[in-house]
Amino acid sequence: MSPANILKQHKMRMTKSRKAILGVFIVQKKAIGQPDLEKQLANFDRVTIYRTLNAFLENGILHQVLDDMGATKYALCSEHCSEHEHQDEHIHFKCISCERLECISDIQIPVIKLPKGYTFQDANLLVRGICETCQK
Repeated sequence: MSPANILKQHKMRMTKSRKAILGVFIVQKKAIGQPDLEKQLANFDRVTIYRTLNAFLENGILHQVLDDMGATKYALCSEHCSEHEHQDEHIHFKCISCERLECISDIQIPVIKLPKGYTFQDANLLVRGICETCQK
């Protein structure tokens, strides 16, 4: 899907920064942190990137991924996410060799039953290992 199609689907205005940032996520197909985006998109300032990432989170285009170092990264949501609900409860895989962090959407996080009095909001599951590319 193209940046223009994603923005249109989520009823967001097309801007240069939105198009460029979405383009990075589409091409790289992995979770990316704001510092990495700033390096790749040097023609946009930190505030513009930050605001764009927040707008994408609020509109169901991106979801947050926490890596094993405590850093927040962002990944494209599935087509089923919206501003009202994210469908991102799947595992995330981090390669210990190349450090690539990616969504594995076809493996869901198991249902977690909490004790009485607790309310479930969301869950993150990070699996570490060696990716297919590094195995070769």
